[in-house]
Amino acid sequence: MSNEQCFSKTLPQSPVPIFMLDGAGRTIDYLRISVTDRCNLRCLYCMPSEGVSWIPHEDVLRFEEILRICRILAGMGIKSVRVTGGEPLLRRGLAGFISELKAVNGIERVGMTTNGVLLGEQLEALGKAGLDAVNISIDTMDRDKFSRLTRMEIAANVVSVIDCALEMGFDVKINTVMIRDFNEDEITAIAGLAKTRNIAARFIELMPLGEAASFKPFYAHEAAALIEGIYGPLLPVAAKLGNGPAEYYAINGFAGHIGFISPMSRRFCETCNKLRLTASGFLKLCLCGDTGIDLRRLVRGSASDEEITALIREQIALKPAGHCFPENCNNINMFKIGG
Repeated sequence: MSNEQCFSKTLPQSPVPIFMLDGAGRTIDYLRISVTDRCNLRCLYCMPSEGVSWIPHEDVLRFEEILRICRILAGMGIKSVRVTGGEPLLRRGLAGFISELKAVNGIERVGMTTNGVLLGEQLEALGKAGLDAVNISIDTMDRDKFSRLTRMEIAANVVSVIDCALEMGFDVKINTVMIRDFNEDEITAIAGLAKTRNIAARFIELMPLGEAASFKPFYAHEAAALIEGIYGPLLPVAAKLGNGPAEYYAINGFAGHIGFISPMSRRFCETCNKLRLTASGFLKLCLCGDTGIDLRRLVRGSASDEEITALIREQIALKPAGHCFPENCNNINMFKIGG
């Protein structure tokens, strides 16, 4: 063998970049996975008072089926995954699943969104599994309000859970859905959690989906004014602090950041990089409409990975250019889609 032949065989090859582009030219690299539609809370803006019909157990994707889909999508360009519900911590074996998800070639980061009620008792297992980040929902820190909002009497010290998660090295964000005439008076106190903690306190405009359509949203610019009135100017942060559409700001003297997710007042559809996999296996391209593909049928059938890949590429081209809020949203429920 010549020196030239030997050199060509041992020279490291540059990795071939993998991109998944939709019909609008957006790079799709972020997947949200709902591992269950079940939840231990019954939030007023999420679930109807008469209750809901849960997905039958046999219709929920098994972990091995989700992992197969993730391997296919990672091969197409998905790099970041967020595990959601319902409440994902209700799903047995979640830590083991996350450990396997972290091992999928191409997946660089795995996060989870939770209401925090069960998080404290599972933090250690999740840390050992390799979970990178937790987003914790805090719509109110008032116990009476919490009971009214969630229809549940659950005592959970979420602030102490945040501190434990930080001590264990998790990237921590908190999510507050802003509801007019309910929790706007707590916005500055919740923002203050980021003063001494390296977290991102994020404020989300209520979307008129399902039950939420009967509530009034409180807007990001209003929240920003309240926060600046107490803590001083919000300074835009150029660095990318997450995978989603939040806009982040610093405040002098704060250890953490403030974020705003503004689907109503500032549409961010032109930068959408997200797909959603529901607990029943539907790959949803956008919150609005039913555009997507039934992957459960395919993974439980005889479809090969190559056939599934081709069908996904075909559907990605049809991803809507923008959401349809507030029209035609009454039949859309986040607990069925994944938060």
